[in-house]
Amino acid sequence: MEFTIHHQVLLTIFGLAVVMGAVANKTNFCTMGAVSDWVNMDDTGRLRAWLLAAAVAILGVVAIEAGGIASLAATFPPYRSTQFAWLRYLLGGLLFGIGMTLASGCGNKTLVRIGGGNLKSVVVLLIASICAYLMLWTDFYDNAFGKLVGATTINLAGSGFKSQAVGDLLGVGNTVAGLAIAGAVVAFVLASREFRTNADNLLAGIVIGLIVVGGWYVTGGALGTEWKEYAEFADVKPLRVETQSFTFISAMGDGARYVMNPQNTSLINFGIVAMIGIIVGSFLWAIFSRGFRIEWFVSGSDFLNHAFGAVLMGIGGVLAMGCTVGQAITGVSTLALGSMLTFSAIVAGAAATMKYQYWRMMREA
Repeated sequence: MEFTIHHQVLLTIFGLAVVMGAVANKTNFCTMGAVSDWVNMDDTGRLRAWLLAAAVAILGVVAIEAGGIASLAATFPPYRSTQFAWLRYLLGGLLFGIGMTLASGCGNKTLVRIGGGNLKSVVVLLIASICAYLMLWTDFYDNAFGKLVGATTINLAGSGFKSQAVGDLLGVGNTVAGLAIAGAVVAFVLASREFRTNADNLLAGIVIGLIVVGGWYVTGGALGTEWKEYAEFADVKPLRVETQSFTFISAMGDGARYVMNPQNTSLINFGIVAMIGIIVGSFLWAIFSRGFRIEWFVSGSDFLNHAFGAVLMGIGGVLAMGCTVGQAITGVSTLALGSMLTFSAIVAGAAATMKYQYWRMMREA
């Protein structure tokens, strides 16, 4: 088989994902855990790591766009779209936040946990992938959400805006807006001495943020341009040859589609190899650190919680056009207002679910 530019791009993304998986496992980078630490223990360490990753990603995008290295005007998903589907972002984010809490982790954490030996997360991945597939590749989304989303979507272009990026909305440009937002976030994050002295949280925030930038650079830069030209003239066009970076819920739906058509290798895309890379990286670190442990459900209710959570993750993640990495880091790096709304809704959904779980536990005690 000929080694093409398509294989080169996918192999590069796989390598970046392996590093992300290993670092996420080593540092216990977990967005659901970050919210839990904050809500239940008033510990903001992992939340600050999450925010630092977003800030680093913003700075990276500012650099590559200002330097003319890449343009994020057209991406998958369409983060900066002038079609501002505010209800989609909020409802999808809330559903995903509730789901990831019930399922013990977001999309990225599910993959990391699989690499560490957690069989519960395999079940979560399977169910979430089926639900994401239904949302992406069948009429389910149109029938369940299409009319509602369409009726509440605001056309920003009709008001003279060229995108929903904060810099474009404010009229100051995304370079200025990106530097200001990232600077404020970094200042907040580093204001905590406890955070500044925690090597794992610093490592997670910096490395994961840079890896998201790496995804943009690979697919949106010179290599990405060559990749798109190759796909345009390929006999069988590969799936999702677009400017993009790391996001995992759509990848789950695409993965389910490939599993149903394994002979069609053109369906193997950025998202699928990224998912595999996260699992492999996490597995390698688990073996190296002797942290590999087989885990299974402790009860029927434990299974039902994870299964229901996976359904909400798959549906909510596609509805919101991304997960805690795909919207709250990758999407936020584009300064898309919708990504920021989704980020807030995910945190709100997760926090409310944790509060309810605590209330119920105290009531039953």
